This record gives sequence, structure tokens and C-alpha cells, in this order.
Amino acid sequence: MSTQMLIYLFVGASFALYIGIALWTRAGSTSEFYVAGGGVHPVVNGMATAADWMSAASFLSMAGLIAFMGYDGSVYLMGWTGGYVVLALLLAPYLRKFGQFTVPDFIGTRYYSKVARTVAVVCLIFVSFTYIAGQMRGVGIVFSRFLEVPVDLGVIIGMGIVFVYAVLGGMKGVTYTQVAQYCVLIFAYLVPAIFISLLVTGNPVPQLGLGSQVADGSGMYVLQKLDASLVDMGFAAYTASTRSTIDVFCITAALMVGTAGLPHVIVRFFTVPKVSDARRSAGWALVFIALLYTTAPAVSAFARLNFNETVDQTRYAEAPGWFGNWENNDLIAWRDKDGDGAMDIAPGDAFEGAPAYTDERGKHGERMLANAPAEGANEVYVDRDIMVLANPEIASLPGWVIALVAAGGLAAALSTAAGLLLVISSAVSHDLLKRTFRPAITEKGELLAARLAATAAIVVAGLLGIYPPGWVAQVVAFAFGLAASSLFPAIFLGIFTKRMNREGAIAGMVSGLAFTFFYIAWFKLWNPAANVPENWLLGISPEGIGVIGMLINFVVALLVSRVTAAPPAEIGELVERIRTPRGAAAPTEH
Repeated sequence: MSTQMLIYLFVGASFALYIGIALWTRAGSTSEFYVAGGGVHPVVNGMATAADWMSAASFLSMAGLIAFMGYDGSVYLMGWTGGYVVLALLLAPYLRKFGQFTVPDFIGTRYYSKVARTVAVVCLIFVSFTYIAGQMRGVGIVFSRFLEVPVDLGVIIGMGIVFVYAVLGGMKGVTYTQVAQYCVLIFAYLVPAIFISLLVTGNPVPQLGLGSQVADGSGMYVLQKLDASLVDMGFAAYTASTRSTIDVFCITAALMVGTAGLPHVIVRFFTVPKVSDARRSAGWALVFIALLYTTAPAVSAFARLNFNETVDQTRYAEAPGWFGNWENNDLIAWRDKDGDGAMDIAPGDAFEGAPAYTDERGKHGERMLANAPAEGANEVYVDRDIMVLANPEIASLPGWVIALVAAGGLAAALSTAAGLLLVISSAVSHDLLKRTFRPAITEKGELLAARLAATAAIVVAGLLGIYPPGWVAQVVAFAFGLAASSLFPAIFLGIFTKRMNREGAIAGMVSGLAFTFFYIAWFKLWNPAANVPENWLLGISPEGIGVIGMLINFVVALLVSRVTAAPPAEIGELVERIRTPRGAAAPTEH
């Protein structure tokens, strides 16, 4: 059977499984739609949380960024794993004790204000739509390459799939779908990693293979050979750091605290029966997440080593088949600056801007570009998001492995996209409609509103996936920065500070979100040419600026709360109950 037929078979079977689960678990009440009825087993919830957590950023983009950033890419590993620990140990048990449906629910009740709830909804929507843009982009990339359709059409197909199981099944459908998706994605990530580790080092364990000698008789270790390869091409060594210490710290911290403020992960802890179950599911999720995150450094190093060896100085006419496949999908490009017909990899850009392909072919058969050539010797452009997907092809692995990776990439992106869409829909239907504007709405009407909101969110998410502001992992990093600067301080202060009032919380969320959003928008959307370290505030990149936004949020919130009226006595009693994370009942309406 051909590789393409295997891809159709694997992807089709996985889609049939997801849709079947959605139909089987169709939500019939708001409780099932928002929190899966509150009766999910901790192990099942842990696996679903891991799938929700390991998005397209983790599966597709993280290894690609590490492959090209080297040591500097470790900020994603440290930030995302550390952030999950902060969430699981610091916030999750307390939020589960609170026992409501959503993060705006907590903020609206804790700060006794519809305005605070509305501001939290706005922050949540900003964060979620920024995050989901990366997921839909990932879906489009996978469909583009493996189903041989344009990226934009791939995004639209992904929208349709998510619509079926997110809108019909709600959180109940998404939870059990994500269990299946986790099994698919982790198998798809580990199998090629084991294969490639065996090929490169002879060691079947990727984590150990990263520290092993290359099986080419040179006696060099993997990282030694990768360092030497990159230095020969004019790059910094793979194991060397090029970012400033403050930027590394801020990116890591933004990812950590942003994780703890991500609404689609937090809501997961409302789906289990008890507080103790929330802690158990958090522990299981950490185990499931570790399987991928401890493998990612090895995948990154192997991918970059194989890419360098198969592309650099290779004549285009003799390029491996995978290069042309990805070139036809607009995700790899080559511009022959020196006219020698060989592909040269060097520091810098191959050309100016994003690739703009023409309908013509060059004398060597390459796709021609309308872009003006950039200064420097580099001739090759590669989209960072393809490295994990292309890795099995680069290593010449069997067709079934390539098909498995395609199914895994889609599972990773779709699982997180569905979780985010539910968070957005619940924010609109539950927090805005029922809690603010139409408190008398029936449960049937609220459920219909939730599904309509999810449908609208899918359309917006698709547009963001078609026109993303960066690579998947970068876009996701921006979402974490927005969460760190807006929702995290309000949640943290709401649990650990009795004196925090509604005025302080509102002022803090608005100021933190506004500062972070405009900083990111300035360098990434409005004036990208200025996005260089010399122009950054205190040397902090847009990916790490959420930390400054968070500090602004904390300072403004604490100052405003001290010059305005203290919260009512019953709020102090609520905080005391939340601080004792035991004996929580099922999610309730207050």
C-alpha cells in the first residue's frame, strides 16, 4: 500500500473515531456541555488534560523551534512544564473547591461584580483566540502536506471536524475524544523518535540517544556533531545561548504563569467529582505530558542534524523527495543566489518577507519566488512548524510511520482547538448571557446559545488560522503572555488575598492586558521591522513581555484595592472556604 493511501487510512480512521465518540457522548444538559457532568475519572481526566495541553505548539512547533534555536529553545520546555506544575499544585485544588463552571464564574463571584466577570470574559476571549490561531494553523499545515490540499482549505476541513464533536458533544464529547487523541498523538510522537534514535545512535530510547555517540564511526556524540555542523555553516553552536539572561527568564516565567491562567486547562479540574480527584488527575496528566516533553529535545536535535546533512550543499536536482513535497505546499523554498544549483544553508534570511511563489519554475526545477533576495549566503527557507512532520520523511522511515505522524499532528491540534472553543462558547453563553444579560434563560436556551457561540468561535478561529501572526509556537507563546498579564493575577490574588476587591481586580486585568497586547501588536503586527533586541523594553522580547504585564497587573490591582472600599464580609468567608481544598461538591450555580 502506498504512503498516501496509508495516510488517508490512518487519518480517516482517526476522524471516524472522534466523530463516533462525539455522537455517543452528545451533551444533553449544560452541566454535560460545560464540565462533562462533573463525573470524569481522574485518570481519564489526566489523559484528556494532557491532550488538551499538548497542542499543535507542543507536537508540531516546539521541536521545530528548538531544532533551529538550539539551547535558546529550552525556554519552551522549562516554561510549559514548569507552568503546569504551578497550575496543578498552586491553583487547581483551590479552583476546584470553588466548584463553578468557568474562570469568569470565579472572578465574577469572588469580586462580586458583573463588570469584573465581563472583563474576565474579554481577557479570556483575547487569550483563547490568540491560542487557537496556532492550533488551526497547525491543522492547516498537516492537511496541506498529507492530504495534498492548500493550507487554507486544510484549516476549513479542520473547522468542520471540530464543529462536529465540540458543538454536539460539548465538554463531555471533547473529554472522551481527547483520550483517544492523546493515545494517537503520543504513539505518533514516540514511534518515529524511537526509529530515528536507533538510526542515528543505535539507542532505542530517544532521551538516552541524545547523549549517545553517533553511529557513523566518528566517535562524536550527537550534540558534538550538531555543534560542529552548525559552526561550519556559520551558526552559533547548538548548545550555546544567544538570548540575554533577562529575556530567557521572562519568556520562561511568562509561559509558566500564563499556563496557570489558561482557562481551557483550568476548566479541566471542574470535570472530576472531588478536590482529591483534581489533584490526582493533575498528577496523572503530568506523567502523560512528560512522555512527550522529555522526548522533544532528542527529536529536535535529530531533526536538525538530519536536515543539515540532507539539504546543505546538496544540488537541487538531487534533493530528496520530501524537499519537493514540502516546497509544493509552500512551506520550504530555495533561492539560488550564487547560481551554482546547490542549496546553501547559512545564517540570515534567504529572501525578504514570507515566501511569495510565482507560477514559474527555475532552471533547476525549483519554484520561483517574487521575493527580493536578502543579504547573506543563506538560500533555504523552511517553516519551523514542519520539522516534526517532515522528520520521518527526512529519515526515510516506512510509510505507515509517516501516516501515523500525520494522524498524530491532527490529533494534537484538534484536541486543544476543541477545548479552547468550548471555553469561548461557555464564556459567551454562561458568563455573558446567563450571568449578565439574561439570567432567566432556560437551560435549553443556554445550551443552544453555547452551541451557537461555539459555531461562531470556529469561524473566527479558522480565519485566524488562515492569517496567523507567526509560527505556531510563537503564537501560542503570545497567548500565554496575555494570560499571564490578565487572568493569572486576578485568580492568584482572589485566592490568597482577602483584601483584593473588585475595583483592584478590574483595573489590574485591564492594565495588564492592554500593555501586553499593544506591546506584542506593535512588534508583531504593526511594526515588525522594529522587532530587534535594541528596541525591546529592558531587552525583553514580545514572547516574554507578559511578565512585565503581570507585574503591572499586580501593582495596579494592589494599589487600587488599598484606596477603595474593602470587599464585603461574605467574600472573606468565601476565600476562607476556597483556601481549604477538601470536601468540594459538584459544580454548582450560585
